[in-house]
Amino acid sequence: MASLKAKIQAMEDAFAAGEKAKDADAVVAYYSDDAISYGRNQQPRKGKVAVREGIVENIAKGTTGNYNVYKEVDIFAEGYTTLEIEYWTEFDSSSTKLENGNYRSYFQKKY
Repeated sequence: MASLKAKIQAMEDAFAAGEKAKDADAVVAYYSDDAISYGRNQQPRKGKVAVREGIVENIAKGTTGNYNVYKEVDIFAEGYTTLEIEYWTEFDSSSTKLENGNYRSYFQKKY
């Protein structure tokens, strides 16, 4: 389980780096073709193309230099199904903490 947690944390770090670099393709690379993304105060985006469109829109709106850091809290896995519990923190361009929270992700993948 520690190895799986390290792999997922590395993916989260790369995801955050893609966000910070405003590289929609680097971010959407972590989504499956049938992904559903739920954003705050938005309708769900269904499918990788729609998710990428949302990422591009968010990048265009993000002119403040804010960025996110993601940390694994816990992982539960059985067979090909994984439940990931994660903690996120948003920082401004001077690295001041703005807000934070938790979320969970379910995914199916063989590691």
